[in-house]
Amino acid sequence: MRWRPFDIPAAPTDWVDGLRTVCGAGDPRARHGLAVHVYACNASMQDKCFYNADGDFLIVPQQGSLHVVTEFGRMDVAPNEICVVQQGMRFSVAVSGPSRGYVLEVFDGHFQLPDLGPIGANGLANPRDFLTPTAWYEDRSVDYTVATKYQGHLFEAKQGHSPFDVVAWHGNYVPFKYDLAKFMVINAVAFDHADPSIFTVLTCPSHRAGTAIADFVIFPPRWSVQEHTFRPPYYHRNCMSEFMGLILGRYEAKEEGFLPGGATLHSIMTPHGPDAQCFQANTEAQLRPEKIADGTQAFMFESSLSLAVTKWGEKTCQKLDDNYFKCWKSLKKNFTPPKP
Repeated sequence: MRWRPFDIPAAPTDWVDGLRTVCGAGDPRARHGLAVHVYACNASMQDKCFYNADGDFLIVPQQGSLHVVTEFGRMDVAPNEICVVQQGMRFSVAVSGPSRGYVLEVFDGHFQLPDLGPIGANGLANPRDFLTPTAWYEDRSVDYTVATKYQGHLFEAKQGHSPFDVVAWHGNYVPFKYDLAKFMVINAVAFDHADPSIFTVLTCPSHRAGTAIADFVIFPPRWSVQEHTFRPPYYHRNCMSEFMGLILGRYEAKEEGFLPGGATLHSIMTPHGPDAQCFQANTEAQLRPEKIADGTQAFMFESSLSLAVTKWGEKTCQKLDDNYFKCWKSLKKNFTPPKP
């Protein structure tokens, strides 16, 4: 499936009211699974906050910066940055104009850095680059709305004061943000296309070794220098669900049709890979060192679970591209059998 960029509403809509679920798997009541959401809004949350009782949110702005106020302090999160707000943390989102982005929710555990294994101590997302808020508070007596997501449903409660009256905090259960430009890319320097797990920023592991409830993977600007190989992502089927979004620029494997603010979903064992135009251009190209994905940032929410698409994602949003499959139709057979 491929979705065209999701619409930003014309009527005043805040972050919570603009949140929509595209797909997911599992059940928050069993504390197992994940959900993929998008948000589109144009108004700040006024005397209103939100907390998620079901799991953790990883928020990926695509258009418009978010000013996120939490019980722990404030964070400004711009496109090409991400933030994580864990289960139970109250937060409010202010925007300065039309805003859109993606949200990955996990029910099982928390996001953590991937095990670097043979990479060693340095590389990918380094711990020093993650930022946590400085304590900040406000003391306001005001009619305040607290919205909650519990077992997949939204509820509201009223109270007579701001919830951001926490003067100080300690411990390590805190929201945080990260600048994707600080990601230390590691890639092949000899031949072949490295598995996309080499681009994992954060992961929520499953109980099965080597698989994840969800990985957050990016495809940042980098040098491509491989020899004697096909450099773009190879054609494959795999045991993971791949939900991709585009923050800015053009994705190198599909420069047409996959647009910032849109998305794709490649389900478990569904074959996919570069479109015909990308295949042809890279088959004929001379393999010189080149900077690829410059000015671009694509990402992937990857999961070992099989994602089901919601009614909103399939029909209500009216953004499905029914012609997506055609980007592969002009691929030709290139097999030449050996001469007898």
